[in-house]
Amino acid sequence: MSLAVTSNRVVTQADVNADSQSSQWDKEVDLLVAGAGPGGMTAALIARREGLDTLICEKSDLVGGTAAYSAGALWVPGNSRGAAAGHADSLDAAQTYLNAVIRSNSRKHLRQAFLETGPRAIDCLNACGIGLADAGSLPDYQSEAPGAAMGGRVLIPAPFDGRLLGNDFKRVRPPLPELTVLGGMMVSRLDLLHLLQRYKNLKSFLYSARLVLRHMSDRVRYERGTRLVMGNALVARLFYSLRRQGVPIMFKSPVKELVLMEGAIVGAIIECEGRRVRVRTRCGVVLATGGMAHSRQLVDRHLPRPADLSLACSSNEGDGLVMGENAGGFVDAEGQQLGGVWTPVSRVPRRGREDNLFPHFTDLAKPGIIAVTGSGRRFVDESLCYHDVVAAMYLSNASAKAIPAFLIFDSRFLRTYGLGVVRPGSWRRRHHVRQGYLACGNTLHALATDIAIDPSALSDTVARHNRFAQSGVDEDFGKGSTRFGRSGGDPQVAPNPCLAPIIQAPFYALAVWPAPTASGIGLATNEDGQVVNRKGEAVPGLYACGNDMTSIMDGVATGPGLTLGPAMVFAYRAAMAAARTMRSLSAERKATQSPTGPHRQFT
Repeated sequence: MSLAVTSNRVVTQADVNADSQSSQWDKEVDLLVAGAGPGGMTAALIARREGLDTLICEKSDLVGGTAAYSAGALWVPGNSRGAAAGHADSLDAAQTYLNAVIRSNSRKHLRQAFLETGPRAIDCLNACGIGLADAGSLPDYQSEAPGAAMGGRVLIPAPFDGRLLGNDFKRVRPPLPELTVLGGMMVSRLDLLHLLQRYKNLKSFLYSARLVLRHMSDRVRYERGTRLVMGNALVARLFYSLRRQGVPIMFKSPVKELVLMEGAIVGAIIECEGRRVRVRTRCGVVLATGGMAHSRQLVDRHLPRPADLSLACSSNEGDGLVMGENAGGFVDAEGQQLGGVWTPVSRVPRRGREDNLFPHFTDLAKPGIIAVTGSGRRFVDESLCYHDVVAAMYLSNASAKAIPAFLIFDSRFLRTYGLGVVRPGSWRRRHHVRQGYLACGNTLHALATDIAIDPSALSDTVARHNRFAQSGVDEDFGKGSTRFGRSGGDPQVAPNPCLAPIIQAPFYALAVWPAPTASGIGLATNEDGQVVNRKGEAVPGLYACGNDMTSIMDGVATGPGLTLGPAMVFAYRAAMAAARTMRSLSAERKATQSPTGPHRQFT
C-alpha cells in the first residue's frame, strides 16, 4: 500500500537506532495494544490476567470507540449464561446455522475457532468482572435457516455504576445523545418498557420514578447520568477492570509506526504530547484501532457508493490497516458483502452544525410503517434486520432511487411507537416537521408532493399494504413471516404483529440513508488473530482484532452482537497466543540462563 494513505508506517531497527539520542527504547512491555475499544481492552485485560506487562495506547482521549454508541450485545453461541437461562443450544447447531447462511468457505476455519473458543472467552471475561448476562429471547437474524436459535446466543452487559470510576468516568465515551432521555439518561429495553407504562401500573411508575430520581441526583455532580447500560456499560466495565488490574492507558497517544526487525514486529513508536515514544514489545503488538470508517481513501476503495455517512467513532481512520499492510499483512476484502455492517439512519438537523445520525435498528418491523423508493413503491420486507434492509436499498437503488428511502406511516403509528428522535406520545411532532426531520401531509397526495414522490404511486402502495394488513399476509415481501420479523412487531396486533393499516391522518414520511456501524473489511489473520501475509504466513509479533481484523461473517448479518462477539473472542485468542509466546521465552531464558539483550529478536 502506498505510504500516501497515512503517515503510519513500519520502520526498521536501523531507523530506531538513527533516531535515538540517548537510548534505544523509552519503554519496554510484554504486549502493546493500539486502541481502547472492547477488542483492545479485552486483549489487554486477558493478557494482564495471564501475567503480561501490558500497555494500551489510545488515539483519542476516551475509551470505548464505536461500541460506546451501541447496544453492547455479543453474539456468542454455546455460552454458559444462555444455557443457565434454559436456552437449548449447541455448537453443532451454531455451526449448522453459519454453514447455511454463509456460503463461502474462505474463513470457515476462523468461524470454527470462534465457536470453539467463544464460551471459554465469555467465562473468562465474567471472571474478570465484565458482567455479561443472557439477553433473553433474541432470535438469530436469519431465523428460518437450519440451526437458528430463538435465544441464548446473545449476551448483554449488566448495568454499571459509572461513579465507581471516580474521575475516570469522564473518560468513557458518551452514548449518542439521540439515544438518551432527560439530558443524558441512558435507558435499556427494560427501562423503556417501564417508562412507556409508567401511568398504567404502579410497578412501572415506581421503577420509572427511581430512574428519574437517580438521574436528577447524578446531574448535580456529573454532565450526564452515571447509570450506564448497553454499550456504555460494556466499555465502562472493561475500563474499570483494567484500572483494578493496573493496566495503564496512554490517551491521545496513537501508534504511528511499527518497528520491524528481521521480519518480526519488536516494538512501536507512539506519538504522545508532541514527542515520539519508542516502546519495545517482547510479545507483540495488537492492532485494535477501530477499522477504516473515516478513511476516505479506504472507504472509496472498498465500500459501495454512496457511503458518505458513518456511525463509527470519528477517530477510526484505518490506522491499523495501513500499519498492518506495511508490516507484510494485507487487507482482505474477499467475499465481504457491502464491506461491513450497515443500518438505515435518519439525519437529525442541528442549527449551525452537522446533522446527527439516528440508527433505525428495530423500528421498521412495527405494524403500520412501510419503506418506499423515490418511485413510491415498496422494495423490502421491513421486518428484516437492519443490515439486510440496507442491502435492499443498494440493490434497488440501481433501478429505482432507494437512497434515500422514505418511511411512510400515519399519526396513530407515531403516537403509539414513536420513530427516530420522536418519542411515543410526543407533543413535539410539529417541531420535528418545522425542523425538517419529518415530512407531513393531511393526505397521502399532499405528503407525496412534499417529498417529490408520484402521488398516485404512493397511494396505490399504501392501499395495497392496507389490504395485506387486513389479511395478515404480506404477499409482496413477507413482512412478519419470519420468527425474527415477528419478534420486532407488536404482539397486541393480530393477525400479523408486523402489519397494520396506514389510514389515520395526518400522514408522515422520514428519509433514511445507509450508514455502516462497523467495518467488515480488515486485515487477514489466522485463528489466533495473528496478521498473515498473502501466503497465509503469520507476521511474527503482530495481531489484529475487532474492525482491524476482517470479519469472519463474510458480510452476513447472523444475529445481534455479530461484531462485538467475534471482536472480543479473537481479542481473547490473541492475548492467549501472546501469553504462550511469553511462556516460551521464559522457558528459553531458563534453559540458556542468559539475559535478554536489547537487540534480541522475538518471534
